[in-house]
Amino acid sequence: MADGDEPPQRVEIEAGGDTSAATFTLHNEDHTIGNSLRYVLNKDPQVSFVGYSVPHPSEPKMNLRIQTVGPSATTVLHGALGTLYEITAHTKETFERALEDFKAKQER
Repeated sequence: MADGDEPPQRVEIEAGGDTSAATFTLHNEDHTIGNSLRYVLNKDPQVSFVGYSVPHPSEPKMNLRIQTVGPSATTVLHGALGTLYEITAHTKETFERALEDFKAKQER
């Protein structure tokens, strides 16, 4: 990337008539984050609909559709990404602690 060039956009937003519904295109993402976000968003009572699709396996992008019952879809997605980050951080910490315990038992 040359000086002055902007990095490529990772997320594109296609908003509907109001802010409670939007389609987000996440570039260089696939089912891994799509299914995880869908799960977290389905647990949110402010979300009335969420779905994702990967248009084609050779196309490095994932579309995520969110409809809410109040707050903006962007706000809800931001919260879901934060929740997903917390879940993965907890999973990593738990795994590392278990690995340390396992290694300690192997040394005995």
